[in-house]
Amino acid sequence: MAKAKESSAEIVQGRLGPAERQEAWRRLGSEHFDVVIIGGGVTGAGAALDAATRGLRVALVEARDLASGTSSRSSKLFHGGLRYLEQLEFGLVREALRERELMITRIAPHLVKPVSFLYPLTRRIWERPYTAAGLFLYDTMGGSKSVPGQKHLTRAGALRMVPALKRSALIGGIRYYDAQADDARHTMTVARTAAHYGAVVRTSTQVTGMLREADRVAGVHVRDVETGAEIEVKAHAVINCTGVWTDEIQRLAGTRGRFRVRASKGVHIVVPRDRIVSESGMILRTEKSVLFVIPWRNHWIVGTTDTDWNLDLAHPAATKKDIDYILTHVNKVLATPLTNDDIEGVYAGLRPLLSGESEDTSKLSREHAVARVAPGLVAIAGGKYTTYRVMAADAIDAASPDLPGRIMSSITDKVPLLGADGYHALVNQADQLGAKHGLHPYRVRHLLDRYGSLVHQVLATADGNPELLRPLAGAPDYLQVEIVYAAACEGALHLEDALTRRTRISIEYPHRGVESAEAAAKLMAGVHGWDDKRVAHEIEVYTARVEAERDSQTQPDDQAADARRSAAPEARPEVIEPVS
Repeated sequence: MAKAKESSAEIVQGRLGPAERQEAWRRLGSEHFDVVIIGGGVTGAGAALDAATRGLRVALVEARDLASGTSSRSSKLFHGGLRYLEQLEFGLVREALRERELMITRIAPHLVKPVSFLYPLTRRIWERPYTAAGLFLYDTMGGSKSVPGQKHLTRAGALRMVPALKRSALIGGIRYYDAQADDARHTMTVARTAAHYGAVVRTSTQVTGMLREADRVAGVHVRDVETGAEIEVKAHAVINCTGVWTDEIQRLAGTRGRFRVRASKGVHIVVPRDRIVSESGMILRTEKSVLFVIPWRNHWIVGTTDTDWNLDLAHPAATKKDIDYILTHVNKVLATPLTNDDIEGVYAGLRPLLSGESEDTSKLSREHAVARVAPGLVAIAGGKYTTYRVMAADAIDAASPDLPGRIMSSITDKVPLLGADGYHALVNQADQLGAKHGLHPYRVRHLLDRYGSLVHQVLATADGNPELLRPLAGAPDYLQVEIVYAAACEGALHLEDALTRRTRISIEYPHRGVESAEAAAKLMAGVHGWDDKRVAHEIEVYTARVEAERDSQTQPDDQAADARRSAAPEARPEVIEPVS
């Protein structure tokens, strides 16, 4: 069993390892915080970073894993939302484009990268100038640009860029740029950056009740869902950043909310890169919304759907109908159609939409809402992944009446995430770094785009054990050391955390992680001290999850799919509903 070089007794800010987890529990029960944040998605992680960099004492608790909900199941884009221009939501688009620019240039250049899309034109005369005008706004609304502007193409030019398209599917095209990121890794890095600046960040820590002093909320009661231990966490303010669980936490608090949240299910499929011959992603119009074909390493992500979901919030299930919808729409334009046999991975996520604006979820506003729903309690919901930093700042601002003294203004637009500093220089030094560690430069670039300048920590984890720099069984795109580092520094407590969110093995390989499960579990065992029985249990739970997801994806409707998916065992069996 491979073991990493580490000092389990040493506490390091910004590291989320076993020692830091134990220390976080002690601090939660003994300190009085300015702010306790519920929810480890991107908004909660962003709020923790915002509060910590304002000099506040902050704690973040999450019942499952960082990004275990919506924040690991998005379209993985940092984008303005081109279709929101048609809905005349200019403010939202401008705000999102500014955030995209900040991410690419300053905050997370190692994680957020430009990506091109072809917009196929199908109507003569009016469509090109109409779309060009919208894209001109898109290109200019975000301020200074780090991505190229639009480029107009004839049909022949568009087909050279995307040979996979049917000739009859377009009369021309326009190429434009947005940006993409691994959402789960980005969220985890935001949380680690918050910890680096002093926030207490703890997963598998579920809120089960609110503490009160007279008429105000004064903290939370939490339960460690790994051990069953319980403590009280005292704070001047509590912020509910739980997305689709917002209403559940509102009921737990016993207060009436200012808004309600609806869950809209979005399903994506992942197919191999060679199934769609193209130099660019695509954005395709559907009768209800748009369909993206997004480059993703050696794959394409195709989606999404947009339907109401009223079942298990923790495990939204894709149905055969969802998958057929995506295949039908993308195959309308592809010369060689995709089939079910081409699908490597499927994932379903839930958008937290503010309810009340419309019965059609695809038309619900992606604007966010924040409210001080009771003294000491703030809730935030809605919005989109791209604008998480703005949402986080608004949430902390809303909590200011409950905080002692004057709080400083948000500065997260000036705070790079861990791994950003020095990233560009390391990209230029990839050959030397590879030679030093016996790795091909493409391996080093892969690591740099996942860890940035933290790559030195990752590689140091393999000191004295070069075997860890070999590929992981069943997933040759990843190195064994990445699994060890996930457990030792990135808060991965279960096999599912490592295969689904710290890496994306669960959607990038047809076996969905099953062929990597044993090797990965044994690597994690060296960090967490698992015995053979625990290793076998982690493999069994993960395998059952994959089987349940596969089964759900053959079912005709949400109810049947939910029943099959919910039957799988929980990696964290102590979690109780409502989840936070």
